[in-house]
Formats: sequence, C-alpha cells, structure tokens
Amino acid sequence: MFSFLWGGHAVASCLALTFMLLLHILDVCVSECPESCVCSESVDGGLMVRCRDMNLIAVPRGLPNNTRHLYLDNNLLFTIPSDSFIGLPLLFKLDLSHNRLVHLEPGAFRDQAGSLSSLDLSFNLLETLDPEAFGDLRAQTNLSHNPWLCDCRLQMAMPQLLLDPSSLAEVVCNTSEPEELGAQGMPFILVATDLDFCATLRRTTDFAMLVTMFGWFTMVISYLVYYIRHNQEDAIRHLAYLKSLPNRQDRSGESLTRSTWL
Repeated sequence: MFSFLWGGHAVASCLALTFMLLLHILDVCVSECPESCVCSESVDGGLMVRCRDMNLIAVPRGLPNNTRHLYLDNNLLFTIPSDSFIGLPLLFKLDLSHNRLVHLEPGAFRDQAGSLSSLDLSFNLLETLDPEAFGDLRAQTNLSHNPWLCDCRLQMAMPQLLLDPSSLAEVVCNTSEPEELGAQGMPFILVATDLDFCATLRRTTDFAMLVTMFGWFTMVISYLVYYIRHNQEDAIRHLAYLKSLPNRQDRSGESLTRSTWL
C-alpha cells in the first residue's frame, strides 16, 4: 500500500514538473515573442522566430535574446540600421531575402560576428556594399538577384565576404562603372577576375593629387612673388629717402665757403 502511494506521488510530481516546464516554454514564447512573429523551440536550442510575410518596414524590437533562427523574408524592409540585431549573441541563421533593402548601415551585423553562420540577402534592391556593415562577419552570404552596380567599391568589398558558392552565378552586374568595361548582364565573379574596376579611380585619384600639388606649388610661387615685390618696393622707397637727404660733401663745402668769407 505504501509503495503504491509512493509511486502515485512520484507520478504526480513528474506530471506537475512537466506541466510547469510546458508553461514556462509557453510563457517564454508568448511573453518575449514580438506580436508580428511566431516563436518556437529550435532543434539546436534557442528559439526559431518567424516574422515572414508581415509587411514589416523595420526589424521588430524586443526579439528574444536566445533567438537562433530569424526569418524576416518577404517583408518591406528598406534598410538595416546598425542597432537592429543588438542583443542577439546566439543568432545562427538570418533570412532577409525578398525585401526592398537598398542600404546596410555600418555595424549592422556587428554583434553576430562570432555566431552567425548563414545570411540571406537575395532578392533585394542592393546596388553596392559597405564593408563596415559586415565587420568581421564570416557567415556564408547569399547576394544573388540584386541590381548590382559593379564598380571599384564592390570589387574591393566582395573578397571580404564568405559568399555562398551556389549563388555566385546569380550575382549579376545590372550596371557597371565605368560603363565601357561592358560588364552589364554578366556574373560579377567572372568579370571581377578579368577587369580592373579600380583602374579609372586610381587614374582619377592620381590626377586629383596632381591638381592638388599644382595648387600648392602655385600658392608658394605667388607668395614668393608677393614677398619679392613687397621687398623691392621697400628698397625703392628707402633708396628714394636716401637720395632726398642733403649730400655730406655739399654740406662740408658750404661750411668751408662760409669760413673763408669770414
């Protein structure tokens, strides 16, 4: 009888503990999950937060700090501010595809350098990249299906990213600068190995430096000319002053004549 009662008590305690655990999980999902998102437990720990197809124009605030997978695809996001993902140190996968992104602010992913493994930026309106937006991020990044402006800035930024190999053929030049390179409509990975988008910029920079040096040289010459002319005018005035003074010999002769007359 005692054994039966003890067994029943153990089962009741186990059920109560399980119920409390479920309530805790439910409370976490309900209390911390943004209104526009759906949160669930991730198989690798943490939370999976789905905020897709919600017509969002900004990244939701108050995302759980144990978020591992975040889906923000198919929304109306225009830019990613630098503080969008602060406080998400465990973020492993981030999907920002199928939005209207045109700009990523410097430091947009600075808190995810050590955790983020997958970043999807495909099907947006990105034309160029600011390397400072990614910092030390080493996530595999999908940049396909964006209207890229293939120029020196993009050529310098791309090697700093760990690009998704399966998406490289879809990173296509919508326009190029300079246009005469003829990169429009071609995969950037192909043209970037054969064309130097920075050559024109370097020539422009060299010309600008030459113009600057010429400007400094002209300024120095102008100052020297002014200095010489100014000193010449002083010398002429001083010479004229000396000429205007009575001659010493004339004064001596005049004194001698007066003495003789006396």
